Amino acid sequence: MRVRRWVDPESPLRYNAGRAACARQGGALDPTNDPFGSAPMEPPVPRPDTIDALRWGADAAFAMLAGMQLDLFTALESGAQTPPQLAATVGVGADRLRLLLYALVAAGLLTEQDGRFANTPEAQHFLVQGTPRSLGPLHRHLAAQWALKLHTATSLQTGVPQAHLDFTQASPEALEAFLRRINVSTVAAAQEVAARYDFAATRTLVDVGGGAGGMAVTLAQAYPQLRATVVDLPSVTPITAKLVAEAGATDRVTVRAADVVRGPVPGTYEVAIVRELLQVLSADEAQQVLQHVGAALMPGGRLFIIGQILDETQTTPREAVGFNLIFLNTFYAGESYTESAHRAWLQAAGFVNVVRAPCVLQDGFGSGLIIAHKREEPGGRRT
Repeated sequence: MRVRRWVDPESPLRYNAGRAACARQGGALDPTNDPFGSAPMEPPVPRPDTIDALRWGADAAFAMLAGMQLDLFTALESGAQTPPQLAATVGVGADRLRLLLYALVAAGLLTEQDGRFANTPEAQHFLVQGTPRSLGPLHRHLAAQWALKLHTATSLQTGVPQAHLDFTQASPEALEAFLRRINVSTVAAAQEVAARYDFAATRTLVDVGGGAGGMAVTLAQAYPQLRATVVDLPSVTPITAKLVAEAGATDRVTVRAADVVRGPVPGTYEVAIVRELLQVLSADEAQQVLQHVGAALMPGGRLFIIGQILDETQTTPREAVGFNLIFLNTFYAGESYTESAHRAWLQAAGFVNVVRAPCVLQDGFGSGLIIAHKREEPGGRRT
């Protein structure tokens, strides 16, 4: 008579943990489990559960990245496929693709039934290209981020960021590639900001350190009355102008060059947006930027700070914690600063009514958001 064995879905972890326990005890039974209580009680032996989970989590992340790079999830948008069918669609060998597909099943991004693979609802919603919530285009940025983090120990040992980013020294080609890559996330953030907050009465807006211009272009497209200006370093603005022209937004979006750490923000505006800028600066430089932004805002004007913002424990949110590993490898100064640090800078720069959004943006970076208003003059109007 054949006995049918039930398979515990967590059996690999239990098996490995049991194997380790037997190795520690020389194959003997654990005396702490003596049902008669004859053995003295001992503290439980630690298990490497967290370590194992982190090891597997890295494997799952790399499997997801490969699936995004191959655009497997888009290929499965219309329904389940066999490995040969899917391999023909994405242009790879079926036998080796099978290994990745099962890794994605284990990661919880695909399902498998009778040899046919399909997206999970989460993968269908977020990893299929061309959908409003798609995170698929972020794969280039994820690959670059994860490659940077491999150098963290060396950056600390040498005191030199191993992938130092210096926008004033980068070649135009490298700088343009970088700006195009991160602009995917910028546009996603802009779409969410445009949906959450009302800019219908806003006529002038400045995007400080706006890079490729995705924030200004997206908001100008969403609000026809809005005229936006992108301000960035002289080495960046020729690329910004090129990308704004590609978007067909030159009649609505102006590009101006300035070093906003060392000098003023040119112009006067009702709304200012500072995205992913303060975190790449020292605390003193971040304070200077907010002083200059405040001087360029009309009384009552709104400021939106978008970026990595830590809670006071400095262990959450996890996106901001993870970005500190990137900053270790790319900048000599700069980090995910705490909410209290932001509040202190804003108060010193003349801002009031500071509010931190209760959740992070779905922009692929998990960016935080703080909104503040420039102090109004007596009898003034808030924009």
